[in-house]
Amino acid sequence: MAARDGKRGGKRGKRVGRRGPTVRVKTARGRKPSSTRWLQRQLNDPYVAAAARHGYRSRAAWKLIEIDDRFGLLGGGAAVLDLGAAPGGWTQVAVERAPGGRIVALDRVEMEPVDGAEIRTVDLDDDAAADVLIGELAGGIDLVLSDMAISATGHRGTDQVRNRRLAELAFDVARRVLKPGGEFVVKAFHGGGDASFVAGLKRAFREVRSVKPTASRPESAELYLVARGFRGGEAG
Repeated sequence: MAARDGKRGGKRGKRVGRRGPTVRVKTARGRKPSSTRWLQRQLNDPYVAAAARHGYRSRAAWKLIEIDDRFGLLGGGAAVLDLGAAPGGWTQVAVERAPGGRIVALDRVEMEPVDGAEIRTVDLDDDAAADVLIGELAGGIDLVLSDMAISATGHRGTDQVRNRRLAELAFDVARRVLKPGGEFVVKAFHGGGDASFVAGLKRAFREVRSVKPTASRPESAELYLVARGFRGGEAG
């Protein structure tokens, strides 16, 4: 990776805390049982409560915190591109943990500003708009983050194909903007054609690891692939 000052920045020592007494939610008139289950899960989720307590926009912030604590990806002066950034939880963590760096948050939907980050509204499916942004950032990014996922249809095969496409889209962007030695974190899903995708990552990076943060819900098939040591011109 390109030289950084190596000092780990941002706030440390944050804890999620223990789960409190279980909150029971009664089914209200007009509310679907599935909505009641979702509400009860939210009210009893310690990561939701911790996100609110620490000012994060989403519980997903804790996933990146755990990944960074394990792999040490973020540091002072890092240039970071956060793909599919809305509502901004991962962007907030990147700003905290890469002081003095350049944090670029990109999403196709408008996103509220995050102090210390550049917010870009770009649809990666719009080739012309994406090419402009990628051309600006090409070869200048230390770390690409992607927590992108589709809105589930409930049809497993369809959802796997669509999520895989997002991962491949993020991978394509990473290859075009990363500095040699750079790093890439991307959401993936069990059973989504992982083998060939991981093989592509291994050709482009020196090391690929998988991790399922404790903040990922146990029933979720999601995991994260952490690719380190971008080969740059060596990548096939």
